[in-house]
Amino acid sequence: MDQDYERRLLRQINHQNVPEGHPSKSGYAACSPVTVKSGDRFIPTRAGSNWSINFHYANENCWSPNQNQRAKDASTDTGKDAVAYAALLRNELLGAGIETVPDPHTDDRRHTILTQDTHSLFRYTIHTKRVPFDNEISPYSLSPLSNKSHKLLRSPRKPARKISKIPFKVLDAPELQDDFYLNLVDWSAGNLLSVGLGACVYLWSACTSQVTRLCDLSVDGDSVTSVCWNERGSLVAVGTHKGFVQIWDAAGGRKLTSLEGHSARVGALAWNGEQLSSGSRDRVILQRDVRTPPPVERRLQGHRQEVCGLKWSPDHQHLASGGNDNKLLVWNSSSLLPVQQYSDHLAAVKAIAWSPHQHGLLASGGGTADRCLRFWNTLTGQALQSTDTGSQVCNLAWSKHANELVSTHGYSQNQILVWKYPSLTQVAKLTGHSYRVLYLAVSPDGEAIVTGAGDETLRFWNVFSKTRCTKESKSVLNLFTRIRPSDRERPQHFLHSHFFTQQISVLPRKNE
Repeated sequence: MDQDYERRLLRQINHQNVPEGHPSKSGYAACSPVTVKSGDRFIPTRAGSNWSINFHYANENCWSPNQNQRAKDASTDTGKDAVAYAALLRNELLGAGIETVPDPHTDDRRHTILTQDTHSLFRYTIHTKRVPFDNEISPYSLSPLSNKSHKLLRSPRKPARKISKIPFKVLDAPELQDDFYLNLVDWSAGNLLSVGLGACVYLWSACTSQVTRLCDLSVDGDSVTSVCWNERGSLVAVGTHKGFVQIWDAAGGRKLTSLEGHSARVGALAWNGEQLSSGSRDRVILQRDVRTPPPVERRLQGHRQEVCGLKWSPDHQHLASGGNDNKLLVWNSSSLLPVQQYSDHLAAVKAIAWSPHQHGLLASGGGTADRCLRFWNTLTGQALQSTDTGSQVCNLAWSKHANELVSTHGYSQNQILVWKYPSLTQVAKLTGHSYRVLYLAVSPDGEAIVTGAGDETLRFWNVFSKTRCTKESKSVLNLFTRIRPSDRERPQHFLHSHFFTQQISVLPRKNE
């Protein structure tokens, strides 16, 4: 092709491609356009993504039982060191900025995760925001760790809580009945332990380890089915197999009165000031004022089978009752009908406990077919939480100083569990009884508990701390904070102090 012709052709093509009004057409110098670099595919940038934190947050509510067990073991020294080491790694590798070691037993165990950047895992732009100087490594520092990690290592470490796995005292209680529906052990404010053995009630002094016999019902052909101290610790109520309720003066060792009204055994008792509530196999709850000569009686009928659990709320306004009909009922002081009814349990409800730390919080436990701990807000009537304990729940008791509770169990593990609320993590697991742990009482100082079982032993455990819960209101306006009694002398170490009683056989019931 002719070179002149080719030049003219290319000049004509370029002239046609230039739009009208373009400077090059009018003789002006052409401006070079701004070039934009682009590729044939999109590659996202993930430099700012915290993969470990995001994945951990996504799976926080999907922990397996083995992971939950590892979380329960984090209270040991080794477990706390592992938590601190994991936090240190997050700081150095992921820039988490953790300054304190998290406590796995608190509700804030996800606080360090929630405070991080929780955007989506994939990011398509890089944030140019400068990291604050306090998270950088000083050029003059000889340590490879960041300032956040230094604060983490210098943060105060909460000492590991030690709960002894063995009881500090063991008492022999021959022929202590293995009956789920009886309540034969109670601890008074005067540091006296009352135990019903056969036809007799014995008192054991935690100060002197002296044992005295309060009463003997064998003369009347009767037997003890329940015992309960009043709040002052001066009177003890005794329920009998024939349906009587006797009031005894512990200091004088004399019977003050005997109350009738029930047609079957009385297995549950609960004091409310000078009023005494009693639950029986006849399915009736009687409330009587022991100060009046013929006691004024209120009959509460709501259960279809035996009443096996009774507890008054700390504000003395509501009574909770559990029965062999798998029902948990709540009564007030004026109505003859229950104001609330809970039917979630699948077995007999004997274990009942009101929280002294949160107004209206009620805990309950079911029998062998249920095995669950359940928590209720009686102010709104709503179910809060539940957990499967794996065995029959026989008794419940809250700590007086911390937001914890202890549960005793029967079939099939015969164990004692200490729970942290509301996380419901197990603080401790105590074993030692060879039969169902049917009886439970808390010491007046709130530090120790005593448990009784069909293996004819009473075992004393130190499970609760005296440190008052920091979340509990200490205001004088808090009407639900009870003044606890002064600490008594701790019982001296004394093994195998014997109670003697006659032999009684009790047949088990199907709904236990």
